[in-house]
Amino acid sequence: MPKVSPELLSILRCPVTGSALVQEGEELVSTEADAAGNKVRYGIEDGIPLLLPPDLLPAADA
Repeated sequence: MPKVSPELLSILRCPVTGSALVQEGEELVSTEADAAGNKVRYGIEDGIPLLLPPDLLPAADA
């Protein structure tokens, strides 16, 4: 499991909610819920957090 350094986690913020992020397994999770009441999840690839808002993921994969 790729581990994001504590120094990096201390400065990263969720682009949707503006809240801090915590690592849960192979994802970063926002500490606050979005407008729909869900915590936003972001993947980590090769140790790099992918902080693309979920609604933009289909466009990035195209």
